[in-house]
Amino acid sequence: MIKIKTPKDLARLRRFALDSQRLLQIQPFGQGIAGARNAINHIGYVQIDTISVVERAHHHVFYSRVPKFKPAMTNHMLLDGDIFEYWTHAAAFLPIADFRFSLPYKHAIKSGQTHWYRNPDRKLMGELLVRIRSDGPIRSRDLETNTTKREGWWDWKPAKKALEQLYMEGDLMVCDREGFQKTYNLTERVLPSHVDTHMPSMDEFAVHIVDQQLRCHGIASLKGLTYQRRNSELRKTVKSLVLERLSQGLLEQVQLASGEVFILETGALDKRLPRLSNRMLILSPFDNSVIQRERLRSLFQYGYFCLPLLYRGEFIGRMDCKVHRKDKHLEIKSLYMEPYDFDDELVISAFVDAMIMFRKFQQCDSVSLIEANPKYLTQRLRCAI
Repeated sequence: MIKIKTPKDLARLRRFALDSQRLLQIQPFGQGIAGARNAINHIGYVQIDTISVVERAHHHVFYSRVPKFKPAMTNHMLLDGDIFEYWTHAAAFLPIADFRFSLPYKHAIKSGQTHWYRNPDRKLMGELLVRIRSDGPIRSRDLETNTTKREGWWDWKPAKKALEQLYMEGDLMVCDREGFQKTYNLTERVLPSHVDTHMPSMDEFAVHIVDQQLRCHGIASLKGLTYQRRNSELRKTVKSLVLERLSQGLLEQVQLASGEVFILETGALDKRLPRLSNRMLILSPFDNSVIQRERLRSLFQYGYFCLPLLYRGEFIGRMDCKVHRKDKHLEIKSLYMEPYDFDDELVISAFVDAMIMFRKFQQCDSVSLIEANPKYLTQRLRCAI
C-alpha cells in the first residue's frame, strides 16, 4: 500500500486525479462537438442541471474541457444519437455506447424491485403508449388534464407521472429538448440500431463501473465506485472484483494521512503528468470532478456548492454568481479565496482571463464584483475585471 505522507505526495495524487478528469490540459478531447463527444465518452456522464442562475451545469461541464463548445451542441448530440438521457445518481446525459448499463435499473423499476412512483397508473401508462405509437412523440405539456397546476415535480399531474414512469422503466426515451421541455418517443424509435441492448450480467456491470471510475477519476474508494447505487448485489460484486484485481496485482491501494484508502491501477502514479499552467478554470458545482463530496474533501479538504476555482492543481477559491439575462450582465455576488502560496498578481491575472471566457460563455457583455474575501482583494479584483 502506498502511503501519502508528505504535501508533495498529496499534491501529485491530486494532480493525477485532476488529469484523469482532463482538467489540466487546454483541449484534451479536441474542439467543438467532436470534442464534446470524446469528453462524455471519457468522463462517463454529465449531470443535467435545472438551475439557471448561471449557464446550466450540463453545458458548463463540457465548456470546462472543450474549447469552442456551444450549449446547443448538447441537444445536437442527443438528436444525433451520440448520447441519451437517463438516471445515474441524478438525471444525466450518458454515452450511447453505455446504454445497456441503464437496463438493470429500468428492469428493477418495471419489476417492482425498486420504485420511481410507488403506485403507477398502469392503465394510463398503456393509454399513453397507444397514443405515442399512433400519433408520434409527445411533450409533457401536451398532456391536458383538469388538475390545478402545482409547484414541484412531485406534484405533477397523473398523466405526467405516467409519462415519467414509462421513461424510467425504459419504454420511452427523450428524443429532443427545448430548454427543460422534454419530448418523449418510443425507445424502439429513438435508439440507434447499432446499440447493444443485451442486459449485462452482474459481473459485466461491475467491470464496467470499476473500469469507468478508474478511467475518469484515476483513484476511487470502494464506496465511491458505487456512488449512490443502492443495489447490494452490485456492491458485493464490485467489492469482489476489486479484491480479485488487488490479488492479481492489477490494482494497488493508496492511503491518505487521514487513514482513508483509495484504489488505482498499479503503477498509475508513476506515469508522466501534464505540466501545471497558470490557467484558471471556473468549474460547475456539479462537475464530475467535485460531485462526490466525500472524495473531494479527502483530496482537497473542501466541499463546494458554489463555483470552484481551480488553479495550478489546487482549488483555491469559490464564487457565487448570477446572470442577469435581460441586461446581459454577470454579477459575482461573492468571491472567497482560500489561503494560497501563489503570487497575487498571477492569481488575479489568471482570474481575469478565466472571467473573460466565462462571461462570453454566459453570453454577457459585462461583469461586476460585489465583494471578495480576503477583503483586501476586493478593490484590486474590481479594477482588474
